[in-house]
Amino acid sequence: MTIDTTTDAAADAAATAGDLAERLADVWIELEERLDAVPVLRRLAEGTVTLHDYQRLLFNLRQQVVDGSPWISRAASNFDIEHFTLRAAAIKHAEEEHRDYLMLERDYVAVGGSLEELRAGRKNLGSEALSGYMFTYADRPNPVGLLGAMFIIEGLGAKRAAGWAARFQETLGLADSQVHFMRYHEVADGNHTGDLEAILTSGIVDAAAADEIVRCAQVVARLYALQLEELDR
Repeated sequence: MTIDTTTDAAADAAATAGDLAERLADVWIELEERLDAVPVLRRLAEGTVTLHDYQRLLFNLRQQVVDGSPWISRAASNFDIEHFTLRAAAIKHAEEEHRDYLMLERDYVAVGGSLEELRAGRKNLGSEALSGYMFTYADRPNPVGLLGAMFIIEGLGAKRAAGWAARFQETLGLADSQVHFMRYHEVADGNHTGDLEAILTSGIVDAAAADEIVRCAQVVARLYALQLEELDR
């Protein structure tokens, strides 16, 4: 009698992917609840946000955004040949994002900010913690857990950035050219989340990797919210 292990393996992979999706959805719900309490985002929702608030948000985001492509590149260099799919995806992603900070800088200048002051700025407390965590994790051999970080960061771009941009425009009367960074990421990060979903459901993520992905998503969700809470500190 021959036992068909192929079917069993496929079923196990499907179950792992389904469980992972549910766990990440729970992390996302917690993040949404925390973001609703962030002062600048609460003022945005209430319609009391100011131009200075928008400038501060861009100023603080820029200091972390410039680190995005470098930590992705570092992660790519630490995937071995057995994780070629993830290495290739990371290299492609880093290449696509390494100029993103320039869009943010243009938006900042377009709303009256000083480029010199922006580039001389430093990370706030939350951004320091977030970037430090990302680079440290990226230094691990085969840092598969960073897929959880991408779930959070790309998810925010795809699901929240355009809404934030529209609300800033509605409240402050801003032009499209002054919110280009946020609007761009609705489309770009939407494509990235599609690529991520394909990886997470491909069967290459086992139970141990799923645990790492969820844990990384939890940490990054908390630290990303923290950088929004700690503007200018």
